[in-house]
Amino acid sequence: MQKLRVVIVSPALADANNGNWQTARRWQQMLSAHSARIVRQWPDAQADDDDVMLALHARRSADSVQAWHDRQGPRGLGVVLTGTDLYRDIAHDPQAQRSLALAHSLVVLQGLGVQSLPPEHQAKARVIFQSTGSRMTLPKTARHLRVVMVGHLREEKDPLTLMAAARRLPPEAGVFIDHIGAALDPALGQAAQATQAQCPHYRWLGSVPHAQTLQRIQRAHLLVHCSRMEGGAHVLMEAICSGTPVLASRIDGNVGLLGEDYAGYFEPGDAQALAHLLQACRSPQNGPSLMAHLRHQCALRAPLFEPQAERAALHRWVQDLWTI
Repeated sequence: MQKLRVVIVSPALADANNGNWQTARRWQQMLSAHSARIVRQWPDAQADDDDVMLALHARRSADSVQAWHDRQGPRGLGVVLTGTDLYRDIAHDPQAQRSLALAHSLVVLQGLGVQSLPPEHQAKARVIFQSTGSRMTLPKTARHLRVVMVGHLREEKDPLTLMAAARRLPPEAGVFIDHIGAALDPALGQAAQATQAQCPHYRWLGSVPHAQTLQRIQRAHLLVHCSRMEGGAHVLMEAICSGTPVLASRIDGNVGLLGEDYAGYFEPGDAQALAHLLQACRSPQNGPSLMAHLRHQCALRAPLFEPQAERAALHRWVQDLWTI
């Protein structure tokens, strides 16, 4: 294998601690056989030696994509589509549309992503599932149902649906919710504080370090994922590979990871349906069988998210970009 110089363009770096950054850092590690670095903007001082660009986000990395194409043409140029790319920007944003056209190859991060691309670009797209290591399922309390939602507070993640579901749960339901994520939208932070004051079974924890977040996922009975727009949420994989089943909004980005027949979906924005599912999972009559079914379905999906599968797919993509 020829050693290549790979530049990963990520609009978010370590200070953001979001999905783009986690993907960029993981890919840099997986490409250790090459020389890989992460930048927010390209070109930089090392640009002259680069062989391959992997640009995360068609719109936000559009200037870097254009600059690469101006210098190198399409050779070596790969673009990764995020949820906001697939389900908002490529429909109307000229910069995102230009990135699709300039790239030699496109990557989506879940199984339904390709069909959301314009037909003329679907043939140059492939799916690379993100990965996470398998983790021990930590002891879970039997006194109540412990639920966690992980995601910075912004509109796309729809935290208001979780808060509305919390208000629909009576305190005696035995469902306790921890909500992790920084308030990127101050109004949503205020809503979280108000919900916490009204509902003793809901806690907003703000931003939490990744290692501690993983422990909370491992100890939870359920992870809730309310997003209205996703490219393929890494936190779903972290839950699945920790033995923690998921309740998720029925959107392409979630269905493309969990499968069409998954039993833990609710319609986007339907707080009543989410509250009903949470109570059903806690119910002495139905809860044990429903939880066992969700755990079984998640266990069947877990092999898709093994690191060796992502590493192999990533290396194939880099080699294909270079050898066109």
